[in-house]
Amino acid sequence: MPETPIDPADAATISPATVIGPDGRARCAWVGDTADVQHYHDDEWGVPVRGDRALFERIALEGFQSGLSWLTILRRRDGFRSAFAGFDPAAVAQFGDADVSRLLDDDTIIRNRRKIEATVANARALVAWQAEQTHALDALVWSFAPEPSERQRPRTLADVPTHTEASRALAATLKSRGFRFVGPTTMYALMQATGVVDDHIAGCWRAGD
Repeated sequence: MPETPIDPADAATISPATVIGPDGRARCAWVGDTADVQHYHDDEWGVPVRGDRALFERIALEGFQSGLSWLTILRRRDGFRSAFAGFDPAAVAQFGDADVSRLLDDDTIIRNRRKIEATVANARALVAWQAEQTHALDALVWSFAPEPSERQRPRTLADVPTHTEASRALAATLKSRGFRFVGPTTMYALMQATGVVDDHIAGCWRAGD
């Protein structure tokens, strides 16, 4: 990982799958030029996330993002956290019809009934699962982390899959536990975002090699 920004004179040597930011650093091209997304890429995307509560939040946000831009979710994240009791699974599991109605009137979040109800259902599924196994969600998600030798760093955006055998297995297991909005593509996005897989493009300053 470079300790200093890229010299603009060297920009031509950077992978076309990266973009040079105003600070001179090369980033994965999907970041674009929006500051909020740049900060998310630099500080969070691909950083290991552990713990059932943190992973429950990420699953919920990835589900709400389906069909929308991630920037839309980023700019409402504080609203989501307030609306969903800090994503405490035990608290969200107690939400009832009145809470769903309240959330449908909350313009600080994405007001989609199916996604709201899925988040409540997922909290209930997780709480029931935790009664059987401590750190159940963390253990499952991280069981799909590949060995470093099993993966090559992507060199272009075309090298980055939208789903994998592992994400399909993760989705299937979660669905068998009663989770919703956890399809293979959404679960691969979760795996990328939480550091289970490292898909920073070669040449990106955040690439781990």
